[in-house]
Parts: sequence; C-alpha cells; structure tokens
Amino acid sequence: MHFVCTIVIPRGFAGLSRELWYVLNRRGTEILPVRILTAEPAWLGNTKRMKMKMSDQKSEKFFDQTCASGYDQLQTKLAPLRASLDALTAAILSDLPADARVLCAGAGTGAELIPLARKFPGWRFTAVEPSAPMLEVCRRKVEESGIADRCVLHGGYLDSLPASEEFDAATALLVSHFILDRADRVRFFRGIGKRLRPGGWLVSCDLSADTSSSEYSSLLDVWWNIMKTAEVPPEAFDRMRESYGRDVALLPPGEVQGIISSAGFGRPVQFLQTGLIHGWYARVPA
Repeated sequence: MHFVCTIVIPRGFAGLSRELWYVLNRRGTEILPVRILTAEPAWLGNTKRMKMKMSDQKSEKFFDQTCASGYDQLQTKLAPLRASLDALTAAILSDLPADARVLCAGAGTGAELIPLARKFPGWRFTAVEPSAPMLEVCRRKVEESGIADRCVLHGGYLDSLPASEEFDAATALLVSHFILDRADRVRFFRGIGKRLRPGGWLVSCDLSADTSSSEYSSLLDVWWNIMKTAEVPPEAFDRMRESYGRDVALLPPGEVQGIISSAGFGRPVQFLQTGLIHGWYARVPA
C-alpha cells in the first residue's frame, strides 16, 4: 500500500499537535510505523502517491489506543502553545451564528473541537478523522464533555463524508503540511472550501519556515528550547529536524498563503506564529 505522508520521529517522541501524528519505532535497522495514513485520501483523486511503502499489518499493529492517548498527554506539556491557538481561533470565529456548523478536518483527538464547543454552546461540529484510535479518544472526550449531541464524528476523509448543508466555518490545524505535493495540498483546501457556505471561514495552521533564510537556524534553536519543555531528547529533535522538507512540506509562509488562495479562498491573513507554527484565516468569496 502507498501512503500519503509520514514524519520520521524516534521512540519516545509522540507529538506536538499534528506535526507529530506519526511515530516510528526503531528495532535494529527496521523502522516500524506507529501511525500513518493507511490509504490515499480520495480528495487527492487519482494523483500520485508517496513513494514510501509499508504493509497494512504494520500500520494497523502499532498505532493503538495507547499511542492515541499519549498524544494528548504530551500536548499537555505544551499547553501554552495550544492555548494561544485556541484563543485566537475562537476570536476569529466569534461572529458566527449562534447555531453555526463547524467542520474540523483532521480532528485528531478533538483538540480544537472541545474548546470551541465549550465556548459556543449552540454550535454543532462535524469531526473528520481517518485514524480509528484517534477518533475513539475524540469520541470519549466529547462524551465526557457533555457535547455528544452536538457532534458528528466521521471516521474517514472528506470525500466519504455524507452530503449535508454547508458549514459556516472549518478548521484544519497542523494537517496540510503532511501533503508534500503542492497540487495535492491545493486540492485538500479546495475540498474544504466546497463544504463551506459563501463567506464561510477557514482557520488553518501548519509548520512553516523559509529554510533557506539566515533566520531559520536561529528559529530552530528556539524550537528546540520549546521541545525541551516537553522532555524531548536531543536525538529525537535532530531526527525531527532532518524530516523537515523531506517528509514534511515546510514551506515559507507566503507559499502556504498562495496554496490557500489557489484553492479558491480570499487572501489569507496570518494571525499566529508560535515557533515554526503559523496560522492563517481566510474566507470563501461571498
């Protein structure tokens, strides 16, 4: 089976939001996947897939409930980064109708869904997530938060989400940088835009940097200091850094803005930078 994307990170480093969706365990010289996208999303149509190949058995064996739960545990250590993103996302979307419908593309364990649902008690959410273990953690958190009656959880991709009335807004947080091909990344955002009403909002964030700039090395030093607060070992960070540009589409902010615009959105506005994480909002033309 071919896979859409992966990031190479050694044992013990389980995730800073969507940057760390993928964890690989080293056993001798063999690299075994813990979490990968096990099928080409149909929103990529018939476009080429990544060259990396791994067996179905491996991909299903290693990304279990423990890993999905560990994802949230590590995020707790990096809560200040997440708090700023959540606060700004809520501010951007605060003028939506009281009964707004929000699409969360690549919802993971519900990191953006839960805070928004608590702050806006009339909003309804549709969470799209291909990983069954991640979605199960999201389901549990939704139930524990008492918001299950306002949430639809869809295991799969946007193309398999049943048709429904248009959404008022969508989030895609730390997702699209895993799509290495530019045309495929445009297609991803276009698929979101087709689900939004005229004037609908997109809030997106990804890893972004100009790796050819003189500032990049300095910014990586700051990023490492952030990782140390989450007890990430130096060798893990080195391998993560090596994956940028190879397994993660680490593009300059202007290029990411261009990708979103090419998908049919109005000019994206950057509203956030926390280390390598950049955030933009944009609207579907009315």
